[in-house]
Amino acid sequence: MTPYFNEMFQNNAVRPPYAGLEGWSADMPADIRLAKQAEAEALFRRIGITFAVYGEGGDPDRLIPFDMFPRVFTANEWAKLERGIKQRARALNSFLVDVYGRGEIVRAGLIPAKLVYQNDAYEKSVCGFIPPKGVYSHIVGIDIVRTGPSDFYVLEDNCRTPSGVSYMLESREMMMRMFPDLFRENRIEPIDSYPDKLRRTLASVAPAKCDREPTVVILTPGHFNSAYYEHSFLADLMGVELVEGQDLFVDGAFVYMRTTEGPKRVDVIYRRLDDDYIDPLCFRPDSMLGVAGLMDVYRSGGVSICSAPGAGVADDKAVYTYVPEMIRFYLGEEPILKNVPTWKCGDASDLKYVSENLADLVVKEVHGSGGYGMLVGPKSTKQQVEDFRALIMADPNNYIAQPTLALSTTPTFVEEGIAPRHVDLRPYCLVGERIELVPGGLTRVALREGSLVVNSSQGGGVKDTWVLAE
Repeated sequence: MTPYFNEMFQNNAVRPPYAGLEGWSADMPADIRLAKQAEAEALFRRIGITFAVYGEGGDPDRLIPFDMFPRVFTANEWAKLERGIKQRARALNSFLVDVYGRGEIVRAGLIPAKLVYQNDAYEKSVCGFIPPKGVYSHIVGIDIVRTGPSDFYVLEDNCRTPSGVSYMLESREMMMRMFPDLFRENRIEPIDSYPDKLRRTLASVAPAKCDREPTVVILTPGHFNSAYYEHSFLADLMGVELVEGQDLFVDGAFVYMRTTEGPKRVDVIYRRLDDDYIDPLCFRPDSMLGVAGLMDVYRSGGVSICSAPGAGVADDKAVYTYVPEMIRFYLGEEPILKNVPTWKCGDASDLKYVSENLADLVVKEVHGSGGYGMLVGPKSTKQQVEDFRALIMADPNNYIAQPTLALSTTPTFVEEGIAPRHVDLRPYCLVGERIELVPGGLTRVALREGSLVVNSSQGGGVKDTWVLAE
């Protein structure tokens, strides 16, 4: 059996960061725990914290499972993670500016031209354009897994519109409401400054033509979108308008919002829809979600779009394999956080290895998300492995493979009491005039025993993430 790092227990002793939780969890009677869990579920349902699962029939909106046992990091552990996350965000943005400009990293032979310029996420419409402050990806969600006391790996980068920050904030709110004594007894770094930091980040990248306090809006595809709760939640916390495409229009060199008091100019659009739907005159002509003419205004410096169109090429899972080289090339530094070893199925030698070891690997689509389009070899049947092998062989460039990591576990409340479950972490790095992040992130937990898939769409849940103050 694979030895998993237990974040609370080591050598039959409680690790220091969890010392304040040992008595709390051991002394909680089962009836109190069940009552608290029911209270949390009722609150989540009342305020509408659901996620959507499509294609399985029935009501797609489901309650996000919430686990009351927090995950804890020391100040030193977080300091290392924070340095590595900021380093990675700088390198990814440098890469994006470069590949939409001179392409020096491609010229240097450090990344294949085909992987960049023939990538489905590469947007030719923004070639030669440098967005304000040289930032393409303004909210970088970096998925991190832990395998040992000091071993952290980046699983993937999310440079377009990473979701889940509402779960991070609401999980903290829930814990503070249900267990206020824990927060009095433990010095836990706050995360409630995230909405202010996000608004400041967005305002800091206002376009050159903005000569006043920037007007920021969140552009949502609408209430049928799986993350609509988060869109409205963030708009409310930031004090900005939540708009749909039909609420905006282009007039001359600017974008305007329809209001009851007449048109109001918009300077920064935090968009929560894919590139293809932003502007029907530039991308998909059948899009009913975007704003006709928006890209012309964007390229002429009349409005900022966050994250910028084209940022998706940086979170392609094959491009991910070159991020350590980006860090060395653009920053002249060694990577602080390690990549997971990855095989690119588009390479003949890698494909041969993957094919021969498929039952032992995790295979993902390069543009996949939400836990869909992936194979966890050790947890799959022989038939599932063979079916997936056929998909890979039909389109090798669409897949990467990674070893099955021994993801760390944290204590989790389950029906029979407390049991270890596998977790990952998604911190949210904000990139604008400055680079910053709150001390914490979204911890996702695989609630099914033995499962390594933490996505809510695949049965995972969320828990509060603590960073202890020094």
